[in-house]
Amino acid sequence: MDLKNAAALVTGASCGIGFETARLLRERGARVAVCARHKNELEASAKMIDALPIVADVSREDDVLRMIDSVTKEFDDYNVLVNNAGFGSFGPLIELTSDDFFSVWRTNVLGAMMVARESARHFVGRNYGNIINISSTAGQRGFANGTAYCASKFALHGMTECWRAELRQHNIRVMQLNPSEVLTNFGAASRTEARPDNPSKLHAPDIAQAIVSMLETADHGFITESTIWATNPQ
Repeated sequence: MDLKNAAALVTGASCGIGFETARLLRERGARVAVCARHKNELEASAKMIDALPIVADVSREDDVLRMIDSVTKEFDDYNVLVNNAGFGSFGPLIELTSDDFFSVWRTNVLGAMMVARESARHFVGRNYGNIINISSTAGQRGFANGTAYCASKFALHGMTECWRAELRQHNIRVMQLNPSEVLTNFGAASRTEARPDNPSKLHAPDIAQAIVSMLETADHGFITESTIWATNPQ
């Protein structure tokens, strides 16, 4: 698509992958709404790139309904969802509580579903739209201490395939991007120390570039799924 014709919503966009994606979309001429839970951080980020800030928690259905209503009122031709909001909680299976497990799922799975559902209703009515779900290589292969997070990303992969099968007939492209480890503040609450920068690893702008490239594919085709790894991590 020509991104000058894009009217996009990026969730989880106050920092990291979401912010860099929104920034690059704006640079390419798209109109962009950004969503996150924390008002001050979101509004500061939105002001930097001249985007529409919408404070919302995607795990809360009332917030999702209000958010999509705001987006469609601002952008009647809303046509791109970057379903990026998510977080990780990591620890051994024998220490995993049901609350910890479901807190990850409420955002990464239920939240992604509700935002996609409400967006798809609008896209179906217009017979056009794009959904990119930001998953992870953790949705392709599990690892120790990753039960909650990996399960949520495997679930997102399954939902992506279901939505693609349902929505393709309505001229809606449903895509998925799987980044490997990216140096952002993702999961910072589960670590005792900040990770040092490492130029050989992936950074948020790398993922934003991949997302935008998928969107810029001509409308008569689409990249169903893409995985991005660091070339030589140290």
